[in-house]
Amino acid sequence: MYQIKFGTDGWRGIIAAEFTVDNVKRVAQGTAEYLKQQHANNLHIVLGHDCRFAGELFAETVAQVMCANGIKVSLAKGFVSTPMVSLGAVKYGAALGVIITASHNPPAYNGYKLKAHYGGPSSPAVIDAVEQQIPEAFNMPLESVESLHGKGMINYVDLETLYVNEVESKFDLQTIQNSGMEFAYDAMYGAGQNAMRRLFPDITLLHCEENPGFDGQAPEPIHKNLSEFSELIKESEDIDCGLVTDGDADRIGLYNKKGEFVDSHHIILLLVHYLHKYKGLSGKVITTFSATSKITDLAKAYGLEIEITKIGFKYICEKMVTENVLVGGEESGGIAIKGFIPERDGIWIGLTLWEFMAKTGKSLDDLIQEVYDVVGKFAMGRIDLHITEELKQKVLANCKSGAYKTFGNYTIEKVEDLDGFKFHLTQNGLPSESQTKEWVMIRASGTEPVLRVYSESNTQAKAEAILEACKNTIIA
Repeated sequence: MYQIKFGTDGWRGIIAAEFTVDNVKRVAQGTAEYLKQQHANNLHIVLGHDCRFAGELFAETVAQVMCANGIKVSLAKGFVSTPMVSLGAVKYGAALGVIITASHNPPAYNGYKLKAHYGGPSSPAVIDAVEQQIPEAFNMPLESVESLHGKGMINYVDLETLYVNEVESKFDLQTIQNSGMEFAYDAMYGAGQNAMRRLFPDITLLHCEENPGFDGQAPEPIHKNLSEFSELIKESEDIDCGLVTDGDADRIGLYNKKGEFVDSHHIILLLVHYLHKYKGLSGKVITTFSATSKITDLAKAYGLEIEITKIGFKYICEKMVTENVLVGGEESGGIAIKGFIPERDGIWIGLTLWEFMAKTGKSLDDLIQEVYDVVGKFAMGRIDLHITEELKQKVLANCKSGAYKTFGNYTIEKVEDLDGFKFHLTQNGLPSESQTKEWVMIRASGTEPVLRVYSESNTQAKAEAILEACKNTIIA
């Protein structure tokens, strides 16, 4: 029996290997059992799928299993983004939202995400409860989708229009459109394409057509995957900012006028700066263990509370549901802000920054400089090491035992192990020349066979040098 385990953001598997109709039936049955036990007075889910291969088949399979358990389904017709399902769960008063997506994973994968009634990732406790209910096999008879629709057990809903209407009610789109600035959007063949085309029909659009194989590229909005978009911006000379979203449109990538990538660390800082300094909003700032130390510095400079969580947006969401949170974001591009559901949303965050630019008349670089004026310049590095499981476990054991004392010329001063291992560094035993704290972090991926290594310094060259020194040490 294949054991279904949820990682940092849902269950993922290779289509036709682990992610099969039979296994989807099993995880859907586990979800149904949880609902019957914990939400007996609201047996209703909102369900959708993104652009991946066989998404409709898997979504309809989930719908059939739910209905077999007496659970009504509001089913999106056609592909939708993860934030659309989360918003739908709130607007339709569902007990849960379910979306078939593997987010930013390579095209061979599909996945299953659970969303809570409040419109964000289900808590780790709920995920654990669902996992415990997943049966070894599923044997219940299933009715056809057409029959269940005829009986009123499945109702079709337009989650895309629901989402577009929400955007139009919360953003000053006219100011963005009349700003004189030019914008571009790369959907990475993902689920944000139709909504953005509806909202901004006149901007430059790239990869905004259906391609379930994503042209062979993992739809993760990081620079190495976005060279075509970067070149398009450079060559146009007119585009002021480029927005990118991943396969299910909950993660963001961003480009400045020069076609240079702006990472999520800078995006989180810009959001804190805009929402607090310009809009006068307050609240806690929450970020994850792998994010820049500058977020802490900016929060303190503005008198805002700061909290660091484990990696995974579900840990941020837990706080957003119960506390007054201004911005919650993680290094991987998942960010949420006050005034919307507690869900990361690449489009929502991108439009917030476009509105910031349009209302101030300033370029993205000008706004980033405003942040630097408060906390100083910095740069982040990251590499993903695809190594054997044996070597991965050896590295993690060495981290845990304190075997590493130096990485090249960098001396390890202190180690934190909230989620992975963060090594605070000095070079040749001397304090850093800048106010930027230097560190390197090693963490095993929760969804892929990968060891991730992160770094921070005051220049990109130094951040990359730290990564190289760490890599040479741990895989020697």
